[in-house]
Amino acid sequence: MEELIGVTEAARIPQQRGEQLREAAAWYAQERHWDVFPGTWLEAAGGTERCSCGDVGCAAPGAHPAGPDWAGLAAGSAAAARRMWSRQPGASVLLPAGRTFDALDVPEPAGFLALARMERMGLATGPVTRTPDRRMLFLALPGAAAEAPALVRQLGWDSAAIGLVGRGEGHYVAAPPTRVAGRGAVQWARRPSRADLWLPDADQLISPLAYACAREAADARTRLS
Repeated sequence: MEELIGVTEAARIPQQRGEQLREAAAWYAQERHWDVFPGTWLEAAGGTERCSCGDVGCAAPGAHPAGPDWAGLAAGSAAAARRMWSRQPGASVLLPAGRTFDALDVPEPAGFLALARMERMGLATGPVTRTPDRRMLFLALPGAAAEAPALVRQLGWDSAAIGLVGRGEGHYVAAPPTRVAGRGAVQWARRPSRADLWLPDADQLISPLAYACAREAADARTRLS
């Protein structure tokens, strides 16, 4: 098994405080020039938490768009972000994909393996999120989601079969410190920094990601056999 060089333990799950969410949204807009929009939020109900959407079977409680018009709500200024979150301080922080970034979504074990390999190879990764459902999203230049399937095929794999999913226009990403009820918070596996203001493109990420996903898929089949 490859040593995960440079991968640290996940930070303590933050509390979902209104001020923290609002300021995170404002920072993404101001410092990263990412559009942001508020999603659903968590409500206390009988000693537990439920999604503000009211669906008791909600697949992502407190971490999805509040309505079908979410794309039109997204704004790219810190002032607009603070205004939106002042109306509902507990709203999740969501980022529309396909504008300033796409995301390559992979299983968490494959994501950590890819990060370790990329660090050893001296490759830039860009920001990477880690979700409570054990997925990791590598942010890349717009267009990466559309290019990914063909690039993976060139390497001899099928992106769907190895669990590599592109998220571009029409998709959104839940950003830290958004919390999913009962599961934990979205966290940064690689935090945004001034060193990655220019995101990597699909060509830079696909080879290590596809290799790691294929290896994890093969390991999963072995475990089940």
